[in-house]
Amino acid sequence: MTSERETRPAPDWVGDVGLGVQAWVGDAPSTPTGSRPGGARSPEEPGPERRSRGSSRKGGRGRTRTWEEREAARIAREEAAAAEVEADPESVARKILLDTLTGQARTRQELADKLARRGVPDELAASLLDRFTEVGLIDDAAFARQWVESRHRSRGLAPRALKQELRRKGVGDDDAAEALEQIDEADQRQAARVLVDRKLRSMRGLDPQVATRRLAGLLARKGYASGLAFSVVREALAEAGADDDLGDHPDF
Repeated sequence: MTSERETRPAPDWVGDVGLGVQAWVGDAPSTPTGSRPGGARSPEEPGPERRSRGSSRKGGRGRTRTWEEREAARIAREEAAAAEVEADPESVARKILLDTLTGQARTRQELADKLARRGVPDELAASLLDRFTEVGLIDDAAFARQWVESRHRSRGLAPRALKQELRRKGVGDDDAAEALEQIDEADQRQAARVLVDRKLRSMRGLDPQVATRRLAGLLARKGYASGLAFSVVREALAEAGADDDLGDHPDF
C-alpha cells in the first residue's frame, strides 16, 4: 500500500539533504531515542553510551572500565564492522551514506573518505557515490554555496578563508569560485566591521597602535586582505575617537 509520504511530489531538497534522503528511500531514516530530528544530536546532549556510563556510576554503583577493556571493546567493534562490510558491502555502504547525509549535507570527498575508513571497496564506493550524485543527494556546488553563505554570516569569514575550508572538504576550484561570488567587497566590509566593533568593546583604554595591530590581526585570521582590514579598523577607531596617533601608520 502506498503511504502518504510516497505519494507526495518529490521536494526540492537543495539546502536540506534530509528531505532528499526521505524522498529517495521513501521514508525517513530511523531516529534514535533522544536524538534531534534528522538524526542530529546536540553537542551538549550525551549519547547512549555516555548516559549509560554516567548512570552506572550514580550512587557509587558500577566501575570505570580499564584501558585494556576499552581497547578490547574498540577492536571488537572494528572487527564486527569489517565482518558486516564483507558480508554485504553494498547494503552497508548505502546505509553509511544515508546516515551520514541525514541532517547535514556533505561533499563527495567527505563521503568517499568515510567509506574508505569503513573498508568499503573503492569500485563499489565510486558507483554508489555516482548514483547519489545523479539523484541530487550529493551536490558539491550546492554545498559550497550554502557553506559560504552560512560561514560568512555566522563567523564573518572572508573569501580567502572560505576557499581554504572548501578545498579541505574536497570542493573543486570551479564550484568554490562560483560560491564565493556571493560575497562582494561591500559584504566583506560590513562583516569585517561587525567583527571589529564586537572586539572593540573589550579594548577600551588600550593604546590605539596596539588596538590597531590586534584588530588587524583578527581580520587577517578571518581571511581579510590587509588593505581592507586596516581601512575598516581605522574607520572604527575614528568613530570611537581613538585614531589620534594613527595618521603615520604605513597602511593608512
